[in-house]
Amino acid sequence: MKNAVIIGASGGLGSALANALEARGTAVTRLSRRADGLDLTDETSIERVLGRLTAPQDLILVASGVLAADGHCPEKSIRQVTAQALAAQFAVNAIGPMLVLKHALHLIPRDRPSVFATLSARVGSIGDNRLGGWHSYRASKAALNQLIHGAAIELARSHPQACAICLHPGTVETDLTRRFAGGHPMVTPAQAAQTLLGVIDGLTPDDTGGFLDWAGEPIPW
Repeated sequence: MKNAVIIGASGGLGSALANALEARGTAVTRLSRRADGLDLTDETSIERVLGRLTAPQDLILVASGVLAADGHCPEKSIRQVTAQALAAQFAVNAIGPMLVLKHALHLIPRDRPSVFATLSARVGSIGDNRLGGWHSYRASKAALNQLIHGAAIELARSHPQACAICLHPGTVETDLTRRFAGGHPMVTPAQAAQTLLGVIDGLTPDDTGGFLDWAGEPIPW
């Protein structure tokens, strides 16, 4: 890859992805709310920051997300669900990445392969949900999967070599997940970055619209 944009590059996994790409010689544009004012809940900021970029990008990756939006922890029961928690999770985890894609279309090349990737989560799988709970987070990631799947169909008409994909990185040891990992084995951000980039390296346009885990295996919708 020659050029890449990492959104959420100030976070643990986003930073590790940017570092790993730079170690390969990729020119990485690191974007984040902290450093650049790119706020996934503010479309104006997304349009402004991405509008400053002009070079075609081989990879655009959204590495931002929330588990406990605005202090709302993942729900353990239906009684804990609130409209505020649902809206906050959807704003960052589903709506934000879709707006990034909207305002990054001018950066996706038409003459060569490219990837638009966003981090989803296995718990966003409806078919794989056997435990319930975490209603807002699960639903926001399921919505993200649907948005990217639908967008990939349209994108293929104008950018036939592009791949739009949702990726599950595994349980990564970051501030985002440490409180809620439970007994799940965790990997470091550096390890997760390498496995995700390995999956991205193997993507083709035939994979567009998919939902894959860190090993490149499809996850049920």
